[in-house]
Amino acid sequence: QVQLVESGGGLVRTGGSLRLSCAAPGASGPTFNPYAIAWYRQAPGKRRELVAGISSGGSTNYADSTKGRFTISRDNTKKTVYLQMNNVKPEDAGDYYCNTAHPVRWYGLGSWGQGTQVTVSS
Repeated sequence: QVQLVESGGGLVRTGGSLRLSCAAPGASGPTFNPYAIAWYRQAPGKRRELVAGISSGGSTNYADSTKGRFTISRDNTKKTVYLQMNNVKPEDAGDYYCNTAHPVRWYGLGSWGQGTQVTVSS
């Protein structure tokens, strides 16, 4: 199982942008490239939810709340998946996690990391 590390969180103003990174340090191509990877978020008092996912071939899937604002991408040469967050809204605040994911149902397959926190100010 590939280990993933999230980074890039921080404070962002409503309407602003932020880019999160999900890296697989030490992973080789065969241990990273075949996996679908997804971003999830969890706001205080709420369940963890899917934000966006990307398949091994680059197909993407977005939650309705993030379509048109967030873009997920992957760079297999860097063993990294990115989440570009544009036009950020207060409801986007929370802890963001990445994980390997089921490529159809998009639930997380591996263990959860520490995540990266996104705070949205008005």
